[in-house]
Amino acid sequence: MALVRDSQPLYWTDDEVDFDFARRVGPWAEQLKTCIQCGSCTASCPTANRMAISPQRLGRLIRLGMEREVLESGAFWQCTSCAACSFHCPRGISMAEIIVELKGHAKRNGLEPPEEVRLLCEAVREFHNISGEPNEDRLRWSTNLPQPLIGIDGARDADVLYFVGCIASFYPRAYGIAQGFGRILHHAGIKVTTLGGGEWCCGYPLFNAGMKDDLDALVEHNIDRVKELGVRTLVTTCPSCYYTWKILFPRIAPLPPGLTVIHATEFLAELLQGRRLRLGPLPQVATYHDPCDLARKCGEFEAPRFVLNSIPGLELREMANTGVNALCCGGGGDVKLLDLDTTLEVAVRRVAQAVDVEAATLVSACQQCKRALVGAVQWMRKPLRVVDVVELVWQSLADEVEW
Repeated sequence: MALVRDSQPLYWTDDEVDFDFARRVGPWAEQLKTCIQCGSCTASCPTANRMAISPQRLGRLIRLGMEREVLESGAFWQCTSCAACSFHCPRGISMAEIIVELKGHAKRNGLEPPEEVRLLCEAVREFHNISGEPNEDRLRWSTNLPQPLIGIDGARDADVLYFVGCIASFYPRAYGIAQGFGRILHHAGIKVTTLGGGEWCCGYPLFNAGMKDDLDALVEHNIDRVKELGVRTLVTTCPSCYYTWKILFPRIAPLPPGLTVIHATEFLAELLQGRRLRLGPLPQVATYHDPCDLARKCGEFEAPRFVLNSIPGLELREMANTGVNALCCGGGGDVKLLDLDTTLEVAVRRVAQAVDVEAATLVSACQQCKRALVGAVQWMRKPLRVVDVVELVWQSLADEVEW
């Protein structure tokens, strides 16, 4: 087999060309048989310009069996796992899933992940969180509230279990999300609890790193802890945790019978529809950024907007790209660990769209999105406030609450 580059023929021997490569990568890669090389995956990819091999060419090389060229490129480590490629493919090829499988295939064949990713995965396995800090500190976010949240640590008579997630548990920039959600539920008269130090990482970082087999222990532990509390509703403010509980967990083990998994924006929308919250005025122009894991991967677009439109005085202006077409914030797929410049470049693109609609507040529903977008706003030096939907709802309630 010969290919021509710059008029110079390059030859691969039969040992280097493996037409069973796609099959060995995993079942999703079999979809590449239907690829028409239209380039939609590359055109929609937020980091294609940073990849040694674009998503379109990556798919083509997999079909051709060019295993060595694909694996040695490491291009798949630049994927933010936003799934835009999958949603824009006219053939419905799940390129995002294929890239996850490629990472797993690379590891099975002796190619270790980048050092930063390896250390992150080791932290999850050893400490059960992405920060590598003692897991019993997961309730640190709740320690400086004016009034303690009663029963927050493993109460068995709770209405709702709040699965906080690693970022809101260990990273101060996201503390306000967990604090706001806990206080909102307290104000609405809802008994809320958490797993406290018994909450383990949902495992999504391991999944994104191609280490799907390592999820089993995390999944079984978290499911067992939920069973022990006997709750019927699990709510999370983290779209990645939401996606993992809703989509990935059932692939590994059955969820507790009767358990409903719901994102915080969906839960807030239900509270507002049931008139259990009375929001005060927040006169400002805001725009909403759809988190990839919540919108594209889980199909939730309306609940966050319903909540925002329920705040008196708030004018919601949509950016140029919304819903399934929303631009990625750059914060997913562990790319931030490897290349901060790439993450920043992607986030700057999104913030620029918020600036274009003259918004004063950029709202998302994801703690990772908040971290990435705040970084871009600071770098751009724009007078734009970045908050989570939960934080904005709490602000609109503040005048009604006595602490």
